Amino acid sequence: MTISLSDNQARQLRTRAQGLECRRKAASSVEQVVQKVCGLQAQDLSAAMLAVRVRSVEPTSASVESALWQERSVIRTWCQRGALHLLAADDIGWLLPLLGPDRIATNRRRYVQLGLDENFSAAAIQAIREALASHGPLTRSEIARYLSDHDIVAEGQALYHLISRAALEGVLCLGPHRGDEPAYVLIDDWTDRGRSLTQDGALAAIARRYLSAYGPAGPEDLAAWSGLNASKVRRAWNLVAGELTAVSIGELPAWMLKTQISWLDELPAHSPSVRLLPAYDTYLLGYANRDLISAPQHAKRINSGGGAIRPTLLVDGFVQGTWSTKWHKDHLEVAIEPFSSLAPDTRPGLEAEIEDVARFLGVRAISSASA
Repeated sequence: MTISLSDNQARQLRTRAQGLECRRKAASSVEQVVQKVCGLQAQDLSAAMLAVRVRSVEPTSASVESALWQERSVIRTWCQRGALHLLAADDIGWLLPLLGPDRIATNRRRYVQLGLDENFSAAAIQAIREALASHGPLTRSEIARYLSDHDIVAEGQALYHLISRAALEGVLCLGPHRGDEPAYVLIDDWTDRGRSLTQDGALAAIARRYLSAYGPAGPEDLAAWSGLNASKVRRAWNLVAGELTAVSIGELPAWMLKTQISWLDELPAHSPSVRLLPAYDTYLLGYANRDLISAPQHAKRINSGGGAIRPTLLVDGFVQGTWSTKWHKDHLEVAIEPFSSLAPDTRPGLEAEIEDVARFLGVRAISSASA
């Protein structure tokens, strides 16, 4: 039997799965937050840190930095869709071997265009491995010089793709910045990569973890979020089919974990849930279609082009505006730009969110909302 969900029910279920519904139930440690959603997009590290904030109770920007650079329980590397992510270190032993090969295969044509055939790439990545083992951590420019000294010329996009491919192969990840430039380290020198899984074990794990954090959803959503090819997505879905319940969102089919069906009896009475999501938040990037969580007519205000996803104002799981920050000498200005007038009952939640952004960053914040 298929359970019919309203749009609002589906959004409530998704925000609860994401840890966005109620902070008193949210994960507390940085590692727990990152592991719960199976990674946070992190080409903008400050945005990824704010993605931890909105899903947690206690962490601050300093505790995220500690998890990355001291505890090393979270790492920053290329993974889902070939994008930079924060990942729980305990997950990389199965997640990178599962997702890396598909992204490398997808990028192969671009590698050839850049002169990176398989023999050249293998030799260059081995040289990068040796450089980091002997001299790491190294910045990109330092890696380029090392390669040049060993008669391997790679610059610009070619060098970027070599480094990101080495990350997708599980060789390296990003370490602490040196000045304004990130440095790279060997994963095995940096942290314990956690358990490994068979191919089927990893496929089942990623389907289960995805639905746990993004459901209700469908296979096309798993494909869009993970970057896995269609045959692997079908296999992953089939492996956990016995754990799923079919639902519908309007006329669209979707699935949930059976263990989360009881949530339907626990959905809160209407009380606006207000969240300030950072740029590139995984709540927006986790699905093939965003119409359930943002109105199509506002798409260009959220994504202005070039793949940039602006920080968004979320009310009851639906995007109702964007926001931005501006640093002043003694405070942070938080500018709210709603798409239309906000209901009065959203104000307390919005003020609480602005205060929590300030708490997380350790600053004083002043809001400038245009309703």
